[in-house]
Amino acid sequence: MEDWLTTLRTLIAIGLALLLVMLRLEAASFSAAEYDDTIDGRAPSIRRRVSWYAIGLLLVAGIFIVHPTPRSDLFLGTGDRPLAIMYGFLYAAAGTAIALGVAFYRYRRLRFPDVWSYPGALLNAIITALIDEVTFRGAIFGVILLTGLEPNAANAIQAILYALATRLGAPGRNRYMLVMAILVGLAGGWVTAITGGIAAAFLGHAVTRFAVFLSTGHAGQFAPRGREVEEIEEKRRPPKGWRVIGPREPVSRDR
Repeated sequence: MEDWLTTLRTLIAIGLALLLVMLRLEAASFSAAEYDDTIDGRAPSIRRRVSWYAIGLLLVAGIFIVHPTPRSDLFLGTGDRPLAIMYGFLYAAAGTAIALGVAFYRYRRLRFPDVWSYPGALLNAIITALIDEVTFRGAIFGVILLTGLEPNAANAIQAILYALATRLGAPGRNRYMLVMAILVGLAGGWVTAITGGIAAAFLGHAVTRFAVFLSTGHAGQFAPRGREVEEIEEKRRPPKGWRVIGPREPVSRDR
């Protein structure tokens, strides 16, 4: 009887994880996707984004409650804390360096966003990273490993599934962000396997997401070249060395 209940709880937890994958696929509908920021001139819907957070966190809590051994089977814990701290900071440093490199490659400079947008972007980075890590580096990676598959192959599968779930490979998406998503998936799975928990992957992922936002001014999807605000303004200006000569002011006839 006890074995049957354990199996049932495990299957329910896997079902909740699949619901999280579906939720990730629909992130754009909730204004919570990497490519959903202010490119089209409209701010994302806060109400929809908060509802995405709420649904995701409820499903995450459900996996923790329902699964009989979420920490050992699904990596849903800190794992080895000293290792988690060390690898988490190394991951965060590498992710920040990559974000800076992408910014300098795309803009030749750091493109800091408006300060008022920092709190929302930070909250989005933290919650999205938590949901992603629980779903892919936790539940999906753990279930694949339970089948007996070789760890490197299991890591590659969960990373590809994660990249597909972000929909960064769709037409019109930025290919640099797709590559970054795959790297985030691979790095997260690697440190999760080493430390025995998702804490290091969560730290590195959240810092990387926020670093991309700070350095590029976007949540993860750049506007096409020539479409950024400063680029449009640059086109409107006369070439360097030219002077704008306007009509002379009318001479006053008052004496």
